Amino acid sequence: MEGEPVNVSEFQELARQALPKMYYDYYTGGAEDQYTLKENVEAFHRIMLRPRVLVDVSRIDLSTTVLGYRVSAPIMIAPTAMHKLAHPEGEVATARAAAACNTIMVLSFMSTCTVEEVASSCNAIRFFQLYVYKRRDVCAQLVQRAERNGYRGIVLTVDTPRLGRREADIKNKMVAPQLKNFEGLLSTEVEDDEGSNLEAFAKETFDDALSWRDLGWLRSITSLPILIKGVLTHEDAIRAVEVGVDGIIVSNHGARQLDYTPATISVLEEVTLYFPTGLVMQFM
Repeated sequence: MEGEPVNVSEFQELARQALPKMYYDYYTGGAEDQYTLKENVEAFHRIMLRPRVLVDVSRIDLSTTVLGYRVSAPIMIAPTAMHKLAHPEGEVATARAAAACNTIMVLSFMSTCTVEEVASSCNAIRFFQLYVYKRRDVCAQLVQRAERNGYRGIVLTVDTPRLGRREADIKNKMVAPQLKNFEGLLSTEVEDDEGSNLEAFAKETFDDALSWRDLGWLRSITSLPILIKGVLTHEDAIRAVEVGVDGIIVSNHGARQLDYTPATISVLEEVTLYFPTGLVMQFM
């Protein structure tokens, strides 16, 4: 590609050229037939703008607040795993970018940099993503480490009782690196000769019995606000209101979990109608 990239698609092409195929496929792939992966993009193509003219736009302010924290625009960095597969500085570099843009970074539970490394790297506002493992002591220690290191919220991912079937990872026999946050707590080394060792690790560790009642457990181990990530229906939005979460993130996990679910933008209004007084965000 000639010249500097000018849009997201061109950055994606640079990534394809730079990364090993296994890692590029891991970052870009979706579950099963990847229908929802395509729909996440196509749904935006169906939205038309309705422009109004003769409006003074000499001063434009896109800033807003998220849980009381002011950000430069209603755009945040979603939790995404294992940044060091793409760059040696990993999530530390991502946090610095968030600070430079005056927005919030949600650090992945599956980060390749530690909670402490990211916290000490810059003054970005940070939330911490949580998967719930069968070993609750591991989760509790990471939540408490995040709280001690100045993270401002917990983003509980609720759409992953089991890892989605990501066929590219199976074909590539995707190998997850040892994650530094788990050192001394849990090994991510799992033997699986038939497919993705990431899938095998998730099968061993993720708590597939997680339910609404476990929000009480999470409240008991942290004083931070709790957002739930992975809501796609008004029924679950209503339940979230009933259990008193501090915010909802409308997400289909970037189409990496259950295929043939709706694009997030297409259900955003439905969820917002049932969470009118709280915080609702959309991540793909």
